[in-house]
Amino acid sequence: MSKELSAPKGMRLHIGFFGRRNVGKSSLINALTRQQTSIVSAQPGTTTDPVEKAMELLPLGPILLIDTAGIDDDQADLGALRIKRTDDAISRTDLALLVAEAGSWGRYEDELAERFRKLGKPFVVVLNKADLCQGGDARQCLPDAVREAAQIVLLSALNPEAGAELRQALLDCAPASFWESRPIVSDLLSENGTAVLVVPIDKEAPKGRLILPQVQTIRDLLDAGCCAVVTQTEQLAQTLDNLKTKPDLVITDSQAFKRVAEIVPADIPLTSFSVLFARYKGDLATMLEGARHLLNLDETARILIAEACTHHPIAEDIGTVKIPRLLKAKLGEGITIEHAQGRDFPENLQDYDLVIHCGGCTLNRRGMLHRLQACRESGVAVTNYGLAIAALNGILERSVASLRYGGAK
Repeated sequence: MSKELSAPKGMRLHIGFFGRRNVGKSSLINALTRQQTSIVSAQPGTTTDPVEKAMELLPLGPILLIDTAGIDDDQADLGALRIKRTDDAISRTDLALLVAEAGSWGRYEDELAERFRKLGKPFVVVLNKADLCQGGDARQCLPDAVREAAQIVLLSALNPEAGAELRQALLDCAPASFWESRPIVSDLLSENGTAVLVVPIDKEAPKGRLILPQVQTIRDLLDAGCCAVVTQTEQLAQTLDNLKTKPDLVITDSQAFKRVAEIVPADIPLTSFSVLFARYKGDLATMLEGARHLLNLDETARILIAEACTHHPIAEDIGTVKIPRLLKAKLGEGITIEHAQGRDFPENLQDYDLVIHCGGCTLNRRGMLHRLQACRESGVAVTNYGLAIAALNGILERSVASLRYGGAK
């Protein structure tokens, strides 16, 4: 079982759906999850108690969905109890979706919005059944304070695209702490475990410094009380011999993947900094699928190599020289390779057969996931440097065998 699927509730992003009875909360959850998570009926009050569903929702990762009873339940004592349970659900919600029928905003919605604001909870206003709203922009009926405080989404739960619209809204509004709290590698090691980091000092290494992913990985290991043994490719065999016990993991710079794989015994897990950043900054399952897709391409393919930062490429630059060389050796000289650098991400992604992205060390996770979502919506496969290099060197499955995020196992 993957770590994401077995993650305790406390490690999941709690997403609550709130609103009056029969506004479509359960239908929206089903659209979001693409399954019958909640019972749907035309009878008001079908959901009587909060219903929780723990799941993996790409590109967000591990989440807990909470479907709640209508806040306007008027069945005397029983209705009051249901409302109390809905209030309790608000207190444990990280991100709230306030669902209302388009054109029917009223005091119940005002009360919910005010509660979210007072608690400091991010919330999205979902105006459902927008297809039934006659005339005008349904957002204009909302109070100014709500329009300023929340993202507003107009949709119909019956529209096949509703789930994609909701996922994008969740991606935009999830709390910053959710994006930045993931470990890079320390959760893959045993308590007080050891990782060997293979850090080649070549022309691309800044003089007197290590590159950012290597520094961040070392810090993550030290913060967790783990041991980080740093070496170069030429000293790796001796380093492994010097250790009294086998390390939990060997992590290499992707450019040395092939040579390091030849040195590290098969019973010692092996991955790269870039592969780790696929799970830390992005969505490993999607990028792993993209790397496998790469192996099915031929020389008619058109590939975009994208970097989040801008730098002056050197003679043996990984993005402009080394990966293109590997691609041509594997797929043929006829492939078309284009490059993009910096903050701007191309809009014509549908024109490509594959996007190979850098590790994204200068992006936050939200920024990387936006790029992956753009690829997904354009129907183009996407992977990153480390996974692409592993695939082209025939060691893709070994490089992810020890990782547990996103169903990589």
